[in-house]
Amino acid sequence: MSQELARLIAGQIFLHACMAGMRMATPLLALKQGYSAMAVGALLSLFALTQVFLAIPAGRYTDRHGLKKPLRFSIAIASIGAMLSAIWPVFPMLCVSALASGGATGMTVIALQRHVGRSAKDGVALKTAFSWLSIGPAISNFLGPVVAGLLIDHAGTQAADTTGFQVAFAAMALLPLVTWFWVRHVQEHLIQPAPDNAAPRNALDLLREPLMRRLLMVNWLLSSCWDVHTFVVPILGHERGFSASVVGTILGSFAMAAAFIRVCLPWLARHVHEHQIITFAMVATGLLFGLYPWLPNAWAMGACSVTLGLVLGSVQPMIMSTLHQITPAHRQGEALGLRLMSINASSVLMPTLFGAAGAIAGVAPVFWVVGTAVGWGSLLAWKLRPERTHSPSS
Repeated sequence: MSQELARLIAGQIFLHACMAGMRMATPLLALKQGYSAMAVGALLSLFALTQVFLAIPAGRYTDRHGLKKPLRFSIAIASIGAMLSAIWPVFPMLCVSALASGGATGMTVIALQRHVGRSAKDGVALKTAFSWLSIGPAISNFLGPVVAGLLIDHAGTQAADTTGFQVAFAAMALLPLVTWFWVRHVQEHLIQPAPDNAAPRNALDLLREPLMRRLLMVNWLLSSCWDVHTFVVPILGHERGFSASVVGTILGSFAMAAAFIRVCLPWLARHVHEHQIITFAMVATGLLFGLYPWLPNAWAMGACSVTLGLVLGSVQPMIMSTLHQITPAHRQGEALGLRLMSINASSVLMPTLFGAAGAIAGVAPVFWVVGTAVGWGSLLAWKLRPERTHSPSS
C-alpha cells in the first residue's frame, strides 16, 4: 500500500466516523425523547437524502475539479452539521445534522473513489486498491459508534439529561477536521477531458449498459442489508434494554469484521473473480438475515453481527472494481454519483418503510423479506461479468 493511499484512508476514516457516530447517536436520542420507530426511520433516511440530489452533480464536479476542492467543502459541512446538534439537541436539529453529515460523506466518497480508481493501472490493481480503501469506512463504522456510545453513557451527569449526547455530537464535529491533516499533501491527478466527439452527457445514458443496470441492482440489494442492520440493531437494543455502549459495540463489531475481511481481500482478489465473491456474499447474507431475529442476547447478536460484517464487507471493493472497468475514464465520477444516488434513494425510503413495517409487524419480517430479496439477487450477481472494459487510465 502506497503512502498516498494510506493518507487517503486515514482521512476518510475521520470524516466517515462523524457520520457513523451521528447515525448511531441521533436515533437513540430520538427514542429517549419519546419518538416512535417510524420517526426514527425517517430520521435515519435523512442521512441519505442529500446524497440523492447531490450525488450526480458531485460526481461531475469531481470529474472537473479532482479531489481537494470537494473534500474541503465536505469537511466544513460535516463539522458544522454535527456541532448544530451539540448546541441544540432537539429533533429538528438532529434532522439537519443528518442531512449535513450524510451529504458531506457522499461527496467525500465520490472524490476519493474516483481518485483511487484513476491511480490503478489494471483490474488486479483496481481490486487491490479498492480493498485497501474500503478498510476506511469499516474502521470508521467502529470508531464513530463506539466513541459516541461511550461518551453518551459516561459524559452525562444524569440519566434524564442530554449532556452525554451533546458531548458525543461535539466530538463527532471535531473528527472531520482531522481529515484535512491527512489529505492536504496528496497530489492531484490530471483532469481527464472528454473526447472531442463525445455526445452531450446525461447520467441516465450510463444505464444503457446492461452490466451497469445489473450492477446497480445488486448494489442496491446489498446496501439495503446495511440499512436494515443499522436501523434494526438500535431498535432491538432499545427493546431489550441494552445500553448505548452495547448497541454501539454490536454495530462496531460488524464494522471491525468488515475491516478484517477487507485486509484479506488484496490477496483474495488475485485468486477469485468479482462476481464470485459478490454471489457468495448475497447467498450468505440471506441465510444470516433469516437467523438474526431469533438471537436471544447481546452476545449472540454480536456473533451474528461479526459474521455478517465478514460477508458484506467483501462486496463493496468488488463492485467498485467492476464499475471502473465498465465506465469510461472521463465519466467515472459521474458513474460513481449515479451509483451513490441509486443506493441512497433507497436509503431515504427504506428506513421509513422498515420503521412502518417494524411498528406494525415487528422487526423479524423486515429481516426475512430483505434476506429473501438479497438471496434472489445472487442470480443477478452471478451474471456480473464484464464483457467490455475501459482502462482506468484510458
